[in-house]
Amino acid sequence: MGPKWQNIFRTLGPGILFASTAIGVSHLVQSTRAGANFGFALIPFIVAANIFKFPFFEFGSRYANAAGESIIDGYKRIGSWMLWAYFLITLGSMFFVSAAVGAVTSGFMQNLFGIPADYSALATIVLFGLCLMLLLIGRYKLLDALVKVVAAVLLVSTITAFILALMKGPGEQFEGCTIPDIWSDSSLFFIIALMGWMPTAVDLSAWNSLWTIERIKQTGYKPTLKETLFDFNVGYWISAVLSICFVVLGAYMVFGSGKELPNSSGAFAHSVVGLFTGYIGVWSYLIIACAAFSIMFSTCITVFDGYARSLERTTELLFTKSVLQEQQRKVYAISLIIVIAGAFLIVYFFSGQLKGLVDLATTISFLIAPLIAIMNYRLVTGKFISKEAQPGIIIRLLSWSGILFLTLFGLYFIYLKMFNSIH
Repeated sequence: MGPKWQNIFRTLGPGILFASTAIGVSHLVQSTRAGANFGFALIPFIVAANIFKFPFFEFGSRYANAAGESIIDGYKRIGSWMLWAYFLITLGSMFFVSAAVGAVTSGFMQNLFGIPADYSALATIVLFGLCLMLLLIGRYKLLDALVKVVAAVLLVSTITAFILALMKGPGEQFEGCTIPDIWSDSSLFFIIALMGWMPTAVDLSAWNSLWTIERIKQTGYKPTLKETLFDFNVGYWISAVLSICFVVLGAYMVFGSGKELPNSSGAFAHSVVGLFTGYIGVWSYLIIACAAFSIMFSTCITVFDGYARSLERTTELLFTKSVLQEQQRKVYAISLIIVIAGAFLIVYFFSGQLKGLVDLATTISFLIAPLIAIMNYRLVTGKFISKEAQPGIIIRLLSWSGILFLTLFGLYFIYLKMFNSIH
């Protein structure tokens, strides 16, 4: 094996963590719902979100490699106001996002282990406690190793289910089945929520940079910019392709069948696994149940870690001058406990309202995306990194298009909300 591939394997990690973050609620829940409710009609919106958001996630990895610090540190270089803005954005969204992911994961865990609905709160406590223990004991090293194994399982299982679905074809549809009007207000609200987390929220681009820095510390190897971007691109485009796979699965299994996906997390999980099993074959039940839980567990643990790291780094930059490594561990632990405790309270009070919780979290993410996109672009095209490390003209043009895309849809969403409240 040549040194080039050795270096790539030493670099590989943050991109897979990103993919595991993305291939959860946005894919297993939202993409499946898109296919189930609209057939293939929403694929252009999913493709657009993946393409137009790409630069702003790439900039997280690019900045970390070129500047040797996280993009959160970069926000401080822009100005204290930006760091405060990111801090408030994180505080305003982290409990809802973590709760949405946690609720779905808990549902799939209940389905896999046959836990009755009456014990859903206990199941969530066990799940969140397990994530807390794993992250406090193993931190990045264990997270990286665990997610790589899970990512391989979910990739193989999803592609297998997709190929089997293509071979079998769409399920039986009732007579007169038509695609709902995608330009109605209710459809547009769902589309905006769908794109809000496709592949994931733009403000989570900071996690790429945090994981890139952590990977360098873990391995002691400083990758080239090309190696870091290769790692990111692998994770990003795998998650993009799989988002389409889940739309196809949702369309083939549910669209036009008269079935509806339930609202509570436990019932939703049971329904999705049951649909896959009924469609592919009873023999596949355990495989599908394990794969679905694995997908969501890897998302859950990376989301908890990502928010804890973001909160830790933002707090350090805002409220301390210098932090020792031992103090960093303590701040991380406190941040992690805050994120998990807050997420549990949201899950508890939103019990039985999975769709509403997911839509709220994803909509918040979509509305704050333009500001983060603009700041990320500024960091990688200004004085903060060398000219050699800055993106080329194609990525810059795509960035401007992406900022326009995110801003216009955000403004349109606000208009729809105001219009509906008046009428």
